[in-house]
Amino acid sequence: MMMAHRKFSRTTGPRRALLRNLVTSLFIAERIETTEAKAKEIASIANKMITLGKRGDLHARRQALSYMMDESAVTKLFEKIGPRFEARDGGYTRILKKGFRRGDGAPMVILELV
Repeated sequence: MMMAHRKFSRTTGPRRALLRNLVTSLFIAERIETTEAKAKEIASIANKMITLGKRGDLHARRQALSYMMDESAVTKLFEKIGPRFEARDGGYTRILKKGFRRGDGAPMVILELV
C-alpha cells in the first residue's frame, strides 16, 4: 500500500505549517538546505506553485496566497519566477546531495530553483 505523502512524525497542522514555511523560504531565497525527505516533498509542491505563477491570473494568485506564508514570496513568484520558467514544462527544482548531518546522520540536500 502506497502512502500519498510523508508524515515526518508530525500531526496534520504542524506538518502543513512546516511544508508551507519551507516552500515560502524556497521562493524567497531560491535555494534552501534541508533533509532529503523534506526536499522531495517540497519539490512537488513548489512545482505546483510555479505552475500557478506561470498562469498568472487572479485566481492562481489567490490559490498561491492561501498556501504560502508571506505575501512578498507570492509577489516574487508571480513577477520574477513564473515568467522565468515560461518556456519550461515542469522540472523547476533541483536536488543536490550534500552529505550527512552530524547530529543524527540525516541525509542533507540543497533544494534550488533551476
